[in-house]
Amino acid sequence: MSKVLSNKYNLQVLHEDNHIIIVNKRAGDIVQGDKTGDKPLSDVVKEYIKDKYNKPGNVHLGTVHRLDRPTTGLVIFAKTSKVLPRLNKLFLSKDIKKTYWALVKNQPPKQEDTLINWLKKNPKNNKSTAYSKEVKDSKKAILHYKLIKKLDSYFLLEVNLETGRHHQIRAQLSNIGCPIKGDLKYGFDRSNKDASISLHAKHIDFIHPVKKEHISIDAPLPDDALWNACL
Repeated sequence: MSKVLSNKYNLQVLHEDNHIIIVNKRAGDIVQGDKTGDKPLSDVVKEYIKDKYNKPGNVHLGTVHRLDRPTTGLVIFAKTSKVLPRLNKLFLSKDIKKTYWALVKNQPPKQEDTLINWLKKNPKNNKSTAYSKEVKDSKKAILHYKLIKKLDSYFLLEVNLETGRHHQIRAQLSNIGCPIKGDLKYGFDRSNKDASISLHAKHIDFIHPVKKEHISIDAPLPDDALWNACL
């Protein structure tokens, strides 16, 4: 039943219990509604839950965090009002560990490093600029990267965030000369065919805020030749 429904709604559900649901977002999906008016992933998940459990009326679903539209990977939603503030607290306290994979054009300066910048968002072009020093209206951004594989024309980086800033991974990697494949906004020279960028929220690790169980989940990579070569 659940698998049939997942196919019906084009959802890849990776974990579901009474309190939370975790899905593998496709490139192009928006997590929450925006000015485009396109149907958000949150609405699709609500329809899936309503259908699966034959729920009357509106379905409660809380958005805990977002992924940029062209990225793929793990997204957590809260199924109850009770768990939403608890999940929010876990994110704020950095007790939810997220690991990203990024395919970049150039070899990074170091095998692994910590990048510290100050990011300033320009709402007019929806882009963040990375500065080496604090500037007005900027926010401190910290990430750790590690080179984990060399491909024929690209380099696979594992990225862990200490902060969650607007376009943080995209802006900070571009700032060291490593724009993400397909990311025209941050300096890659051509787009991916599906308008995605090669950034994937691959792994998540946390203690369930209600059940107190250890949750550790990997999101399957997009099915294309380049991502398959990373395995």
